[in-house]
Amino acid sequence: MSETRGLSEAVMKDSKAALQSDIPETTAWKDFLALIKVGIVNSNIITAFTGVWLALHFSGLSFLSNLDVVFYTLAGSALIMAGSCSFNNYYDRDIDHLMERTKNRPTVTGKVQPSKVLALSFGLIAAGLILLALTNMTTALLGAFGVFAYVVLYTMVFKRRFVSNTIIGSISGAVPPLIGWAAVDPNLDTIAWVLFAIMFLWQPPHFYALAMRRVEEYRAAGVPMLPVVKGFKAAKRSIMLWIICLMFIPFFLVPLGIPLVILAALLSTGWLILGIKGYRKKDDVKWATSMFVYSLNYMTILFVAMVIVTLI
Repeated sequence: MSETRGLSEAVMKDSKAALQSDIPETTAWKDFLALIKVGIVNSNIITAFTGVWLALHFSGLSFLSNLDVVFYTLAGSALIMAGSCSFNNYYDRDIDHLMERTKNRPTVTGKVQPSKVLALSFGLIAAGLILLALTNMTTALLGAFGVFAYVVLYTMVFKRRFVSNTIIGSISGAVPPLIGWAAVDPNLDTIAWVLFAIMFLWQPPHFYALAMRRVEEYRAAGVPMLPVVKGFKAAKRSIMLWIICLMFIPFFLVPLGIPLVILAALLSTGWLILGIKGYRKKDDVKWATSMFVYSLNYMTILFVAMVIVTLI
């Protein structure tokens, strides 16, 4: 019996050592960036900045004279997003090991204790809301709503239960430009809601394309993404329909000038043509990859352009 027990313990040690060897070496800083999903934070900061910039522009206020508002808004937005994403990592640590793109997160590898991740999440969110409140309460309330939509509605309720999870998640992703605008103008002009609509409509085709690329990973993790539940054909059809809906929204940006509207129309049309051109190709994953990459360029170019046209 003692020899058998010794052999079992040796096997377990070897297995543990092999598992540890598969974990890539990272620094504490890289682990932190992975916890907060820095890519998502950065992309949302772009839309939050566009919101605050355009609000200053249409309110006739100087950017340099309102650097404190800009700082509170961007820093607060970044913190609540980082905290929300950190909580998502904490909550999903039981399924992230099943997906290639998430299996090396510190919450999965055990580099960071779950209790510390949870404390970090609440700390970042609290700090972010305090900074947003230094602008005005409308901004803080919008920030709190964005956190609730992502942490509770998306992460805890819809993500693992309903195929509409992406649409629910799109609500929180569309809040940053509203936060940016509200920091300057709590009344939220029509343009602010146009920015919200653009971000809301942009996200489903973006994330459905991503889900098509990672469909087997989502299936293994039991996440009911549209391509998993209804297949590629339904996902492709949905992507095209969301893009068509998105095409009409930028026409409400006429106050920013006709050149901006034309650019937005060209970007939307290009996305639609790309989708139609490869719609009947047999390589659905390749099609999804091209649509995903285009979606990133669409969002970046459009929101940066909104800032640039106000400087001309």
